[in-house]
Amino acid sequence: MMRAARERLGEEIKDTREVNPGEVWEENEFWMELTWRIDPDGSLGIRKFVESQKNPGKRLSVDEYYSYIFENSVPGLKEKAAEENLTPFDFMRRYGAFEIRKKVGAIYEERVPVEELEDVRVDRFGRAYTKTTKPASPNIVPIPTIDADAEGRRFVGVKMDDEIFRGFPTPSGRLEFYSHTLAEWGWNDWAIPTYIKSHVHPDNLDEDQTILISTFRLPTQIHTRSANAKWLDEISHTNPLWIHPSHAARLNIRTGDMVRVETEIGYFVVRAWVTEGIRPGIVACSHHMGRWKLKDEGQRQMMATVALNRQGNEWGLKRERGVAPYESNDADTARIWWTDVGVHQNLTFPVHPDPISGMHCWHQAVRVRLADPGDERGDIHVDTAKSHEVYRKWLAMTKPADRFSPDGTRRPYWLLRPLKPAREVYRLPETPDLVAVE
Repeated sequence: MMRAARERLGEEIKDTREVNPGEVWEENEFWMELTWRIDPDGSLGIRKFVESQKNPGKRLSVDEYYSYIFENSVPGLKEKAAEENLTPFDFMRRYGAFEIRKKVGAIYEERVPVEELEDVRVDRFGRAYTKTTKPASPNIVPIPTIDADAEGRRFVGVKMDDEIFRGFPTPSGRLEFYSHTLAEWGWNDWAIPTYIKSHVHPDNLDEDQTILISTFRLPTQIHTRSANAKWLDEISHTNPLWIHPSHAARLNIRTGDMVRVETEIGYFVVRAWVTEGIRPGIVACSHHMGRWKLKDEGQRQMMATVALNRQGNEWGLKRERGVAPYESNDADTARIWWTDVGVHQNLTFPVHPDPISGMHCWHQAVRVRLADPGDERGDIHVDTAKSHEVYRKWLAMTKPADRFSPDGTRRPYWLLRPLKPAREVYRLPETPDLVAVE
């Protein structure tokens, strides 16, 4: 908005850093500029993808990039814009949205048009397959990949009452209550919806343990990149431990006290903030703080300088100094009044790979207590041997593909992946390379 407004006032804006608060660089523009610089002469073969078609030899601009999308990828937009003597780009800049179809409703209930039903075969489960090539669509949202039939026909829908409907993007074409995929990959107990007690379920916690929520975000620091905005840094630059008054009273903790948060593999030291803004028995520490650097290298506005120490498997990180005002071409850097930038709690979290998906299970079972004499804000201690033990424990809960795969693949091919590798990549090697793990 700022760029468009200032350009209308006659200014020439080279890139979004000149107008965005905090000199934030619009992501599309950043990636195009980075590609342009990586391949300045085109020898790597990637420069052509960000070269302007209107001005060959120059980098693609954000306006041209979106103009092309709106002119070629949005059905009906060009005609609607023409009714108001606007280009599709100007139409979107004015209105911000365009409705392609009205009342789309439940796609799974759509009847498949006859044009897509050439040489249809329906199997005994009611799944319909067609020889018709999948029609082109501007909708690039990825969907699961359902296998073709033995003769190469693509899955097109589900037959019900002599009609073929779109159905769901599952192997059965239906909303699956029972997952044949989970069952054939060894997870029979979880093949139907059930409740699974997580690693932080009360039944899995010791009496003196509580749950640490480490993934919540402050409204002023919603993403890693937001820390590059100096005004947001001034508003929110530290991450105290949120704890309910009733919980804090049991532990003799008051706001501002230094506390230790002990995980399976170590601990971090942080100030407490007693607040009714959190459920009793739960603690929380926002995750987008605590950046650190060794010596004087790196960013000076949001990174503490630390010392990193090691004794065998024991690692320690101790803060030497926080941030401070400094001179630069931005006068505001001399106005930094705070020193604390939070604690990097992630270092104290062991790896918790979910046995099925592999995703990291972030919530932590922790013990919270007043800090020891000598503990300082930002202290971190980690035992990497314990970390490895935890990893091996979670790894033992998995179902290895080389033992449970029903078809010699690493994982079910049909499952949704935004960037899907080629099918042959899914095949397990005939002779696996064995690696000894101590």
